[in-house]
Amino acid sequence: MFCFQCEQTAGCSGCTGNAGVCGKTSRTAGLQDKLTGALIGLAKTCSSNPHTEETTRLIIQGLFTTITNVSFNDETIQQLIDEVQREKQRISPGCADCAARCGNTDDYDMEKLWTDNEDIRSLKSLILFGIRGMAAYAYHALVLGYSDAAVDAFFYKALSVVGYDMGMEELLPIVLEVGEINLRCMELLDKANTQTYGTPVPTKVSLMIEKGPFIVITGHDLYDLKKLLEQTEGKGINIYTHGEMLPAHAYPLLKKYPHLKGNFGTAWQNQQKEFAHLPAPILYTTNCLMPVKESYADRVFTTEVVSYPEMVHIGEDKDFTPVIEKALELGGYKEDTQFTGINGGTTVITGFSHGTVLSVADKVIEAVKKGEISHFFLVGGCDGARTGRNYYTEFVKKTPKDSIILTLACGKYRFNDLDLGEIGGLPRIMDMGQCNDAYSAIKVAVALAEAFNCSVNELPLSMVLSWYEQKAVCILLTLLHLGIKNIYLGPTLPAFISPNILSYLVENYNISPISTPEEDLKKILS
Repeated sequence: MFCFQCEQTAGCSGCTGNAGVCGKTSRTAGLQDKLTGALIGLAKTCSSNPHTEETTRLIIQGLFTTITNVSFNDETIQQLIDEVQREKQRISPGCADCAARCGNTDDYDMEKLWTDNEDIRSLKSLILFGIRGMAAYAYHALVLGYSDAAVDAFFYKALSVVGYDMGMEELLPIVLEVGEINLRCMELLDKANTQTYGTPVPTKVSLMIEKGPFIVITGHDLYDLKKLLEQTEGKGINIYTHGEMLPAHAYPLLKKYPHLKGNFGTAWQNQQKEFAHLPAPILYTTNCLMPVKESYADRVFTTEVVSYPEMVHIGEDKDFTPVIEKALELGGYKEDTQFTGINGGTTVITGFSHGTVLSVADKVIEAVKKGEISHFFLVGGCDGARTGRNYYTEFVKKTPKDSIILTLACGKYRFNDLDLGEIGGLPRIMDMGQCNDAYSAIKVAVALAEAFNCSVNELPLSMVLSWYEQKAVCILLTLLHLGIKNIYLGPTLPAFISPNILSYLVENYNISPISTPEEDLKKILS
């Protein structure tokens, strides 16, 4: 196998051999490559043949399936490959049997990409991994009935580009176009979520687990949470979020369910330890699934694109009866049980979306003008298991007391239970939501720049980001599309970025690898 799409790739260069660091086998990795090659063939077929909404949905689902920590199930990946092949045959019947084959609709051999010139491989990887991340956002919006023709069309274009022979000059603009289209996709998902569930409001979330039966739901899909809340209403079962599902507590439509009680655990990479003795089932709705340990395998349920061998999968009917029955069988804790965050806190606060922050923009602007707020730090992104990620905890602890920390995604679990006080009635740490809610941070940054009549790069705003998987890639490309510079990135730089492409990013956008909290703060505030 060869895979270097996530931050924890072996030796910061690439996973090879029989298994990846994420736990997927070489066979699974090979099937994911085969699925990607089939999607490229399908996209190229559609360039000269009409396709349907179902074709687009299949492409989005296929890309989402290849994100790190989504599917470890060879059977379901093969089923998707077969489905893609059938769709290609439906769109272009008889093409495979043509006596004078042109090869334009053939599946793409991913080995060609992994062994290509390192700069071409780097740019195509940025495109491919970027649209994999974007596909997750498009999928969540699609579940709620929202789509965008320009976003959908770009998936076909970008996939085709990966399969074509193109030079650096041709690929660079498309890399930035991924960022441009992803901004549109994040805006689409923000609209889908807020129009469906309401505008998030600041909400304090308890880390206490009450006695009695409960279910832990993890991932990102708010629709799955809503269906679970509906089906457990009045059954004496409490619901607790985990990981990236934490921001759900801030949505008015979801807050109305009194049995949505609090949050269990911390970031995704701690699940094997935190779930080991949990007297409750766990429902996985999106990525962030780790190889399931025997200690809790009987309590794991998956749905949507998430799949793991021998685990019970909830299909499109969204009948969570097996999960509910398991919760009642296990019974939960006998007494209320207090858990804490990484730093010992017993509550966390979420819900500072762009709607909330911009509603008090006048107070924020006035606080800056009065000198009460000296700086804004966006410290967020993916969490992970690699050593050195405590950097983000220490960085936040050392920020000036008159600064605001905006955060989002699971990277916030490094510090979101800290009590850093308030400035003008606003908490110094503001959780803006899931990774897809990076759109909120962008909206706030642009609004502040307009208010101060300057560019985003001239604001007292610094971005200190952590990354792990492909959704972080498309967000980074969106920031680059917007011309945002001076980003600090860690804990390591992506293995798929070649030295030449890294030099280009440093020269044009001044991207810096993180060093130490002290040194980076000194540079930022000098």
